[in-house]
Amino acid sequence: MQAIFMVGEQRSGSNLLRLIMNSSNEIAAPHPPHVLQNMMPLIALYGDLNQPASMDRLVDDVCRLVENNPVPWEGIERFDRADVRRRCTENSLIAVFGAVMGIYAQQQRASAWMCKSMQNIRWAKGLNNYFVKPKFIYLCRDPRDVALSFTKAVVGDKHPYFIAGKWLELQELCLDAASWLPRDQFIRIKYEELTDAPEQTVRRLCEFLGIRFVQSMLEFHRSNEASRTATQSTLWENLTRPVIKDNSKKFLRDMSPEHIGIIESLCGEVMDQLGYPRHLIAAGAELSFSKAQLAQFEVENEQAKKAMADKTDPADLQRRQRQQSVLKSIKELHPAAPAG
Repeated sequence: MQAIFMVGEQRSGSNLLRLIMNSSNEIAAPHPPHVLQNMMPLIALYGDLNQPASMDRLVDDVCRLVENNPVPWEGIERFDRADVRRRCTENSLIAVFGAVMGIYAQQQRASAWMCKSMQNIRWAKGLNNYFVKPKFIYLCRDPRDVALSFTKAVVGDKHPYFIAGKWLELQELCLDAASWLPRDQFIRIKYEELTDAPEQTVRRLCEFLGIRFVQSMLEFHRSNEASRTATQSTLWENLTRPVIKDNSKKFLRDMSPEHIGIIESLCGEVMDQLGYPRHLIAAGAELSFSKAQLAQFEVENEQAKKAMADKTDPADLQRRQRQQSVLKSIKELHPAAPAG
């Protein structure tokens, strides 16, 4: 079964593209529980995964994480742990992740699955080693518009310095992967291309993936998955609308020169490489920031995150808390086991 990974940074149209691809009968693309992102930092708690008890605990915990996803997976209420375990061809977190994704795709009668957990690029080499010729879709967006979107979202950092730093790190990881992955396994798609020319861009992506383009892919907003996702959070309220054209360069209207300058100073070189023209900071004239400025940025970031949390829909927070509770229980119930 074909494994597909969408990588890059959030707030870059990843759910839009997920729903477009999910509207193909050939691809199952559920809302991501961020298995690797959530579980890799905890993997030492399981000790030696070659010990059956350790691997069984990992399987159960990954299943619980997915079962408590803020957007439930259609048709799956509870995984058969023994089935998940049988599907693992090695004792690893990546194997368990692949098993649950494969079960979902099989349930959806799809020949491929796609995970849009964007930080999976951090484990690109492990994913490439485990899966057979996996495909990577690098979705990128202008960091100034990404930052603007994050400031209005219920998740993530709110100050452009921290948003830009994370954007930069993930783009550099994606560009590095592009340097060693074969061309038939890696493609770069710009959010701006997707919104300006959706059919042309989706057709190019389908050709890369070896699947048939169908017009219903551009009618994603009418799907049950779009409706289910949009009702779970204000993060995704636009998903029941067609592709929004002219949804780029909003930073020119809505972002202060100070914030634009911060982003271009941090991200300018990679922006140049990706073809995003600078607006204020020329190459070689990047700003530097003192310790006092960075401390102030941190204060402003935390204040803005708290203000956003205070006005977030309690039901949305409760849905997210279910998964956080699973992660908390893992830390409490599984004290670090000795290796070997």
